[in-house]
Amino acid sequence: MINTLLLPELREMLAADDRAGLEDFCAAMHPARAAEFMQGLTPAETWAVLQAAEPAERVEIFEYLDEARQVEILETAAPEETSQVIANMAPDDRVDLLKLVDPAAVERLLPLVPTEERRDINRLSLYPEGTAGSLMTTNVARLSESVTVGDALKEIALQTQNHETIYYIYVVDGENHLRGLITARQLLMHLGTPDELVTDLMQRDLVTVEATDDQEAVASKVADYNFMAIPVVDHEHHLVGIITHDDVIDVLREEAEEDAYRAGAIAPLEESYLSTPIHTLSWKRGMWLSALLAASFLTVFALKSFNKTLDAVGWLALFLPLIVSCGGNSGGQSATLVITALTSGDLTIKDWWRVLRRELSMGLLLGAWLGSIAYVGALLVVDEPTAGELLVIPITLLLVVTCSTIVGGALPLIFRRLGLDPALMSNPFVAGIIDITGILIYLTVCITLLEGI
Repeated sequence: MINTLLLPELREMLAADDRAGLEDFCAAMHPARAAEFMQGLTPAETWAVLQAAEPAERVEIFEYLDEARQVEILETAAPEETSQVIANMAPDDRVDLLKLVDPAAVERLLPLVPTEERRDINRLSLYPEGTAGSLMTTNVARLSESVTVGDALKEIALQTQNHETIYYIYVVDGENHLRGLITARQLLMHLGTPDELVTDLMQRDLVTVEATDDQEAVASKVADYNFMAIPVVDHEHHLVGIITHDDVIDVLREEAEEDAYRAGAIAPLEESYLSTPIHTLSWKRGMWLSALLAASFLTVFALKSFNKTLDAVGWLALFLPLIVSCGGNSGGQSATLVITALTSGDLTIKDWWRVLRRELSMGLLLGAWLGSIAYVGALLVVDEPTAGELLVIPITLLLVVTCSTIVGGALPLIFRRLGLDPALMSNPFVAGIIDITGILIYLTVCITLLEGI
């Protein structure tokens, strides 16, 4: 929660140009708290406060500001000042941020960034969004394979301030090929043998990702192995960077949000709900609702083609909501289970036969159970039912639920096979397909069992 009581004090210090007071404010708090307290300031005021901070503190606080505020500061503040912040940010974070900044502002800013950092920005910018290369940082703790434990500790002490993490230290040869990994703990445990070679202690069988790998696959590997970071290599196994666990958490959160939106038949939002303009939100919702409406018209046409049947047996319409509801719910359950399993890596396309076999079994079991319950309900609703009328509802439910579970389980696999996100096959779409199928099955069973209608 923002402490609004501190805002007047900050503004007073800004008005009085009290740089000492502003510097104390920035130094006294954790960077995240300082950024939180400044949320009530304008971007210009925020940057004025940061100008009073020490360079290292300025960068740390800036990185905790919300994205929109960072962008506005870079677009409005003097590039001679903001270039130093960009130069000292984490490589992956600054590349992501610059992609959001107005290109004209970036053109003014980049020439003022030191040459080495500018080359790093340009290199990382070449990786497509959603790949390992776009997530990685190039600030990596690395050692030559010829160093001893004593020399390694001295070298890491020099590298400490430049890297996001030094727990994992990567061992490379003279051409920067990744050869192994040693942890900071291992080095400290061998303080007593400073002349021992790092290559004698390092782990050689490493789990790596390539810079072109999809970010979801990277996140899955880090989660499976419980890594704090994972090395990124090119096609020749040169070490080009690492992806740390905090970036993986961001990916998992992003993918979970996208899946949640798609499960509700909504195009994923690029900004927060409250920040998204009404016309954009309306479009993202409306285009999917329009597609669902068009699919619903198929249900209307299906009912129209059996109009005579519905007129002849009036009670048939009473059970239509029950039939389509059971079908949609069971199909939605199957789709959710398969999408979740595909996302977590528990399933692959190769498991399609096992999935269909399981869903067929589940459909028969669930259909028989729901059909038996509906049979009792039909006895209470239908007046003086014939033997054929009593069987219509349970047989229909058995067929509809079985069909629904198979369709719900198969569609996400088909989407994955086509290279699409399985989450696109959201529950509303599964329900729409099952509605049509359920009506056709229901009325076909009616015509078959109730001869003469």
